[in-house]
Amino acid sequence: MTPVLVIAGPTASGKSRLALDLAAARRGTVINADSMQVYRELRILTARPGAAEMARAPHRLYGVLSAAEPCSAARWRVLALAAIEEARSQGRLPILVGGTGLYLRALFSGLAEIPPIPQEVREAARARQRDLGGEAFRAELARRDPESAARLAAGDTQRLVRAWEVVEATGRTLPEWQRAGGAGTGAHVYRTILLMPPRDALYAACDARFGAMVTAGALDEVRALLAFGLDPALPALKSLGVRELARHLAGEWTLEQAEEKARQATRNYAKRQTTWFRHQLAPDLVLERPDSAAATRLLAPDC
Repeated sequence: MTPVLVIAGPTASGKSRLALDLAAARRGTVINADSMQVYRELRILTARPGAAEMARAPHRLYGVLSAAEPCSAARWRVLALAAIEEARSQGRLPILVGGTGLYLRALFSGLAEIPPIPQEVREAARARQRDLGGEAFRAELARRDPESAARLAAGDTQRLVRAWEVVEATGRTLPEWQRAGGAGTGAHVYRTILLMPPRDALYAACDARFGAMVTAGALDEVRALLAFGLDPALPALKSLGVRELARHLAGEWTLEQAEEKARQATRNYAKRQTTWFRHQLAPDLVLERPDSAAATRLLAPDC
């Protein structure tokens, strides 16, 4: 069976360029595996492929949701498996590309079948987080689900609340459900390429890309996003650069301060991604830079 190709790596590592080159050369369909590129309002700040790139090969799951809709790993997985089947039905090579480790883990390992959480439990969990604040809420979660509390930052409201509501409603922690397994992974063989540039080169690419985003109109993009008056806890409002540029628009920081804060946040995120991939992913091929020839050799036995 022709495999599903997965191109993973930290932000600004060149994943999209490699995916597009392979899709154009190998009759592929590029499928988004980035948790922020699903939002249509975040074209610039997520470096979503533009019209020229999309003209070279079919692209799926880019800009398909409103920023008002939270996209979970479970929801993305359903969309991704459908996109994979669509590509196969058209005789195309599915090429998933992204750096969201949670999404990739959901794809490879499946998801635990957690029972539906009652609405009143969800609302109570959100209210408690608002009342206590991030640090105190995480500390209280640690008494019920120490594993989740230890791996989540105090500002990661969405995931902290999710962990709380699961243990509140089911009596079992989210990690316990996840280890129990659940939904299958589909009848697919995956070949995974991991892009891992040297740290200095990666950080320089992060800095350069954010500067290019600002030049391309990122500030106007954030201004338009804020005009919707959305809940700040929504995932789209936590995209890299949104909070920093929002503080500039609010008069709290100069543009130069906001840009430097956003660059630092991007570098920190790239570092976390790198650590996750080193410990959680077992790739078939590791590359320091996009190399379509090496990727083609990986596919050769199957294609």
